[in-house]
Amino acid sequence: MSLTKVSSLLAILGIALGAFGAHALRDRLLATGSTDTWETAVFYHLVHAIALFCVGLLPAEKINRPVRWAARLWIGGIALFSGSLYLLALFKWSFMGPITPIGGLLFMAGWAILLFSKAGVPKL
Repeated sequence: MSLTKVSSLLAILGIALGAFGAHALRDRLLATGSTDTWETAVFYHLVHAIALFCVGLLPAEKINRPVRWAARLWIGGIALFSGSLYLLALFKWSFMGPITPIGGLLFMAGWAILLFSKAGVPKL
């Protein structure tokens, strides 16, 4: 599956989860004080879905090794960071707490690869 399709799917999921949290889960999230947690998960989810989409728009020959690794790390970050926050907000599973920073590190590692890569981000 192409990166634009993966990122589009992730964006749809992020929007759906945002709407679900704002409407269907609103009372539950308010009652448990988890609204901010849910919103943080959605925000980082969508920011990185958009970043992935931008990478997917690059011509295939311009997507070098660092860019591919950044994309992989961002996908992992969405799964671990946002995913753990969604579960923490919904179920208060305390074992999810230590997973969230790992996802955050994956996000940062993806951006750091682009920042410090000799190849850098290819020009369009």
